[in-house]
Amino acid sequence: MDIWTYQSVEYVTVAGEAWLASASEYPRSMRALWEARPWASTVLPCGRAFDVISMPSLFGRRVLDELWSSGPGCGPVAAFRGRTLLFVQPGAAPRLRTLLAWEEWARDVPPLLCHGKGDAVTVPPVQRMVDAPDSPGLGAGRWIVAPDSREPWLPGAAVVLWACVRAARGEARAAALPALPPQVAEEPAGVLHPAPSA
Repeated sequence: MDIWTYQSVEYVTVAGEAWLASASEYPRSMRALWEARPWASTVLPCGRAFDVISMPSLFGRRVLDELWSSGPGCGPVAAFRGRTLLFVQPGAAPRLRTLLAWEEWARDVPPLLCHGKGDAVTVPPVQRMVDAPDSPGLGAGRWIVAPDSREPWLPGAAVVLWACVRAARGEARAAALPALPPQVAEEPAGVLHPAPSA
């Protein structure tokens, strides 16, 4: 299953809005702002309802593929300015930062931005305008997996570390594989070759 196409949605449910608003000191004001301007990006503090792990977009896709194909799945995920924003349990950002500094395999993982208490992140609009740009780095971002519950399941630091290491190792394995010789790469499927003579 490819969550980048199958589960992509362009709006946040009412329950998802309530969860996002709970990150703010003034949830009612946030809901009023979204009611008036549902297509506007919002800056929300981390550490109360969620932390956020920001990773390069391509690596983020590999991490999400690992979470969905071999792991427990994930909660809300957004794309913003060439980064993948993975929403995680409150407190997971500093823990992940510590694990990445301590564990030997962290050198294989590209630098991640771990946003926790005291940080704030820009989240995509709760509704996406029809003519919003799709190009990376443009516009207000978009939800890859939009919040749809008042209590979404959020991965912890250990789960994110596991997915990052698997994604990094998979990338390293793919880079280490030899390229196919040009004649093999260009042969049409279904061509049969005679067996070599003894």
